[in-house]
Amino acid sequence: MKIIAKVMFVFVFLFSLACFAAEENSISPEYMDWTELPDLPDSLGRAGMFSGVHNDALILAGGANFPKPIWESDKQWHKDIYVLTKDPESESGFQWHNGFELSRPLAYGASVSTEHGVVCMGGNDSKRAYSDVFLLSWNPQSNSIEKQELPSLPSRCVYGDAAKIGSKIYFAGGTTGSGLETAMNNFWCLDLSQVDEPENLSWQKLPPWPGMPRAFNITASQHNGRTNCIYVMSGRCSGEDGKAKFLKDVYEFNPLVYDPAQYNSETQNYNGPIDPWRKRKSLPNCIMAGTAIGVGQSHIFAFGGADGTYWGRENELKDEHPGFPERMYVYHTITDTWVESGSLPANQVTTNAVRWGDDPVNDPIIIPSGEVRPRVRSPKLYSGTPVQLKKAIGWIDLSTIVIYLGLILGVGVFFSFRNKNSNDYFRGGQRVPWFVAGLSIFATMLSSITFIAIPAKAFMTDWVYFWVNMCAVVLAPLVIIFFLPFFRKIDATSAYEYLEKRFNRFVRLFASASFIFFQIGRMAVVMYLPALALAAITPLSQIQCIMAIGVLSLIYCTMGGLEAVVWTDAIQTFILLGGAFLSFTLIINGIEGGFGGFIETASADNKFHLVNWDFSSVSFATTALWVVVLGGLGQQLVPYSSDMAVVQRYMSVSSMKFAKKSIWTNSITIIPASILFFGVGTALFVFYKDNPAQLDPTFKNDAVFPLFIARELPVGIAGLVVAGVFAAAQSTVSTSMNSTATAFVTDFIRPFNLLKGEKAFLRLGRIMTFTFGLLGVVLALMFATSDIKSLWDMFMTILGLMGGVMCGLFCLGIFTTRANGGGAVIGAVLGASGLYWVQKATDVHLLLYGTIGIVLCVVIGYAASLFMPKTPEKTEGLTIHTLEPK
Repeated sequence: MKIIAKVMFVFVFLFSLACFAAEENSISPEYMDWTELPDLPDSLGRAGMFSGVHNDALILAGGANFPKPIWESDKQWHKDIYVLTKDPESESGFQWHNGFELSRPLAYGASVSTEHGVVCMGGNDSKRAYSDVFLLSWNPQSNSIEKQELPSLPSRCVYGDAAKIGSKIYFAGGTTGSGLETAMNNFWCLDLSQVDEPENLSWQKLPPWPGMPRAFNITASQHNGRTNCIYVMSGRCSGEDGKAKFLKDVYEFNPLVYDPAQYNSETQNYNGPIDPWRKRKSLPNCIMAGTAIGVGQSHIFAFGGADGTYWGRENELKDEHPGFPERMYVYHTITDTWVESGSLPANQVTTNAVRWGDDPVNDPIIIPSGEVRPRVRSPKLYSGTPVQLKKAIGWIDLSTIVIYLGLILGVGVFFSFRNKNSNDYFRGGQRVPWFVAGLSIFATMLSSITFIAIPAKAFMTDWVYFWVNMCAVVLAPLVIIFFLPFFRKIDATSAYEYLEKRFNRFVRLFASASFIFFQIGRMAVVMYLPALALAAITPLSQIQCIMAIGVLSLIYCTMGGLEAVVWTDAIQTFILLGGAFLSFTLIINGIEGGFGGFIETASADNKFHLVNWDFSSVSFATTALWVVVLGGLGQQLVPYSSDMAVVQRYMSVSSMKFAKKSIWTNSITIIPASILFFGVGTALFVFYKDNPAQLDPTFKNDAVFPLFIARELPVGIAGLVVAGVFAAAQSTVSTSMNSTATAFVTDFIRPFNLLKGEKAFLRLGRIMTFTFGLLGVVLALMFATSDIKSLWDMFMTILGLMGGVMCGLFCLGIFTTRANGGGAVIGAVLGASGLYWVQKATDVHLLLYGTIGIVLCVVIGYAASLFMPKTPEKTEGLTIHTLEPK
């Protein structure tokens, strides 16, 4: 306990120094960095062009303009198609291609970029509106445009707008004629998943938004923290007096809750339990005929648009017209807030913002040509890239982090002198205090991913996932009663020793090998993912962050063994909880109205929502209460019953009494910690709802807590919280390093008598700790330097299947006497296969995967055992039915 007190004294001193040196951070964000692309070949420019990107080429088709002299000429529609491609050899870096044409002059339709090409919908010419829909694709081999007809719109339509989610295109608004009196509240959907079979494609009519019909509206798609949604905003319509009415309202459509079977397109009545539409905060001004696009994970950038200031004065002002407002609005879908972000290089209305690439942060947004004032078009093409801001933390912050890392290294050196044999190294000599073991279990389960992810989840949604953490508390007495006695009875160093005694050695080695491979991968991701956030808020690169987390853990864990790991875990628990509490306090101080304002705003937005009472036939795919509780029980049972990293802590104390106390210490700590971390996430929501300009669109939603640390915490205090992130990462990484070495030596070396003498096992333990830890660091560095993240997803999917299965093996052994080794192996293999099928072929919520894996393994394993010859099994003292020798 003295070592914890000493470390905490140092941090109290650093906190005092940080508060003394603290200063406010102020950042005035510039959201976009603009450059010019080569001008449109038509020097007059065009409005209402179909535009999009396909095969790394910008496609611009049709459009309309006024020949000079513009005030004495009639509008002209065009059918030319221009294509801009990248050309490194040219002076501008680009090359225009022309000579392609539409089937007729056409303008003011909607267009959406897809993997198949640019889908063009509706539009008009000088005589009428059209319902045509076609696909324009670029063939880079032949440098040519290819056209494919698609199903027509349900009716003629012009001046509407469209956006897509996945393979589905959503079309909203527009008029059937030239006047606003023909404006519609149409909302249509076309699924392009079968685009190669056009005869199977058709437009579906969806429920209209609960607002006025409109034209010149903006339609965009973005994630709202729960799912991808469609947003319909602004536009204009005809008022009751026949005059134009300028709209500022915004509506969100959630495809996830929409049930087609509940909608009658004839009566436009929707009878589903949840309305897929909801009204959102209105724009500060009308931005009719503007354009918008999703940026990052939850922002929509709305460019330009007309606000109606000079409406009806075109002929009076003519060339004296000042043009449309050159401003941009930024909408955040989670906090439902708008921010005016400054000026644009120009305001080009009746055009379409398109992204040249797939990256919603780093790839440029192109605004091609368009109308800058009545009758005047611009040939300019602007390319804008979201600005990524990075603020370097100060010397006091860096000093705090360095001192922390030095202290942790010192702990490893201190305990290295206490390791005399493998029992000291792998089990801490069974002299670890019970409260330290309990805090170590807590720190092991609370990785840096959790430290960052739980506040992010509460920021994006609500407190429904809170019950997942509480399931660990509920399970504590069950683990103490049904699992702990068996580990203590056989005096296990490895949790998987039990499986050999109950079944056979193959089952033991199978489970141990699965655990080792999984933990190596887990080490990598626990280092890599926090490094992404830390690199964004510190002067360190991703590689340097990984090295700081991994190498320091490697050194103190290799030197000090389990005792160093559990003591540093205990220290890191205080640091990460202290950092979170300090952050919560400072967030509340930054909220208008303080704690009362926090409660009021969060309650108004239903952010404290805890339970989804859903028992419908499709609730298995949702976060319904029964899914959260049943899934949470399975998810929490897996580590507390079968994870070597946790079971190792049970065995590090001197008696069963203290092992029970360590489990209760962890459980009790979970309750305030969960309230704290969910509270931090909710407080972040309220803070950024009050201060939406402080959000950075280039940050992922999962990094909202690191964003606050970097941008809002005073200089000096930020270092303490960053140290908490390091602490959370190192507690998990060091645990994985030691537990994998323990499993390898205990399960694969000692049973075969490959070494002689405790010093040899101690030496091998240190070698394997270093080796497995180094593999984890190398794998994390590979994630940071190579594009192999899809391989990681596959790796985690396969190994993640084994978590529930391994827990199932322990349940099979402890709760039954009939199960045998052969049945256990069959249960494990078929259970994992069955869970894989559930993941791939059903919509079952991922929370249920652990529970399903456990149940499949137990049921299949037991059934398989019944069909095998009944042989004498080693069950004496190894099941709940035979715990006491007869």
